[in-house]
Amino acid sequence: MLRRIVYFLGLNLVLVLTFGVIISFLPIPRGSHLGLLIMYSIFGFGSAFISLLLSKKMAKWTMKVQIIDPNTANSQQKWLFETVKNIARKAELPKTPEVGIYPGREVNAFATGPSKSNSLVAVSEGLLMAMNEDEVEGVLAHEVAHIKNGDMVTMVILQGIINTLVMFAARILSDLVSSALSKGERGNFFIRMILYQAFAMALGMLGMMVTGSFSRKREYRADHGAARLVGNDKMIRALEKLKNVYPPKEVREQAEQRSKSVAALRISGSFKNSSLAQLMSTHPPLDQRISTLKSRSL
Repeated sequence: MLRRIVYFLGLNLVLVLTFGVIISFLPIPRGSHLGLLIMYSIFGFGSAFISLLLSKKMAKWTMKVQIIDPNTANSQQKWLFETVKNIARKAELPKTPEVGIYPGREVNAFATGPSKSNSLVAVSEGLLMAMNEDEVEGVLAHEVAHIKNGDMVTMVILQGIINTLVMFAARILSDLVSSALSKGERGNFFIRMILYQAFAMALGMLGMMVTGSFSRKREYRADHGAARLVGNDKMIRALEKLKNVYPPKEVREQAEQRSKSVAALRISGSFKNSSLAQLMSTHPPLDQRISTLKSRSL
């Protein structure tokens, strides 16, 4: 479970904790809650938008994505780029996303980037080996739908709100508890630092439940968007193939460890049976997504 928590917190939590400690050193008058809230809002949204701005570069680096040259002579890569280009045109994106392939046996894909005109769609080598062209097209349409829906930006706005509330509440709670435990200013300061980190981590987990719920809803919306772009059947077949070829546990864990920054906008995420894992999951179960698509009317 600890590995899963670290997986979701990623860069954003590091920034939140860092900014929280920095603000603790700032000379903000005790009891000035409005000043604290404004300051944490600046840093809370700042950390989220920094994560967004770095998302594409971090994804390329951590996932070792090979960007496809639009003029490539490789037939498979050429088909992949042209398919994304055609889907992006149907989705009325202002610019075709960069298209890439990343190494690994996992059967997955992701979208990332700071805007609709500066985005990336990447698929794994495992996905290209496991799926036929219709199924791959369904996967690509799902990722383009994420971009069209602005999911990257809306997730950042939500994360900014959660960051602000987490840092603000952690600071208030740590001040109250440390004041009750210690009367010495030096002791009070160090106790407050420890308490702040503890409260921020605990509240951050609650925030993950909120973002997880929101992300699961966006997955359904991206599935439906893909169905409109390339057809319901292709999207259903893509999800059924994902379900049937889902890789062994060790392959999934290895893939998760190097894909922190793109977890929410992948087509498939790991899903565990525990109640806590379900609350934190960014993706609904594949069976539910397939059932929802089959029940929709075009």
